[in-house]
Amino acid sequence: MTEAAEAPPALEFRPVTPDRWRDLARLFEARGGPKHCWCMVWRPWPTGVERSPATKRAELERTVLGGTPVGILAYVEGEPVAWCSVAPRETYRNMGGDEYPPGTNVWAVVCFFAQRTQRGRGITARLLDAACAEAAAAGADVIEGYPVDPDSPSYQFMGRLPTFLDAGFEETGRVGKRRHVFRRRLRS
Repeated sequence: MTEAAEAPPALEFRPVTPDRWRDLARLFEARGGPKHCWCMVWRPWPTGVERSPATKRAELERTVLGGTPVGILAYVEGEPVAWCSVAPRETYRNMGGDEYPPGTNVWAVVCFFAQRTQRGRGITARLLDAACAEAAAAGADVIEGYPVDPDSPSYQFMGRLPTFLDAGFEETGRVGKRRHVFRRRLRS
């Protein structure tokens, strides 16, 4: 007889706002957290500024405290345990996605992170659903993602194809050798 799988945790999702900056920093700085990239890989970078972990942290903090959307946090019993970078597409560098008519509000999902203790419990799929809800609440017409094949040797942090397919996204192209471009319409 095998042990029953551990039930998924009860999650609460919240956008990263200035008052939640400390929660995001605590999650990123914890053991195994993305404290080297600070989820700044796909964001525009000031010319002439070095890309050290400290400057990435400072730039993300400046962005959050300035009120620019950067993503959502997942909480278990009031503690941040996971993150999804979801924001208006124009707040990222060119991701290679589709062109849309002027005035189309496009958001993008570019990164997922969950504490090691939370992995393998379906959190990525739930983060993606929450990211779509956050984008829709902000008036997005379309949301894009750039997942990779499950056996890809890199870019796993951007999500995997099955997760996006299960969430109702459709493939619209590819960027490079590994990343696919997926989109989901949130409004007609």
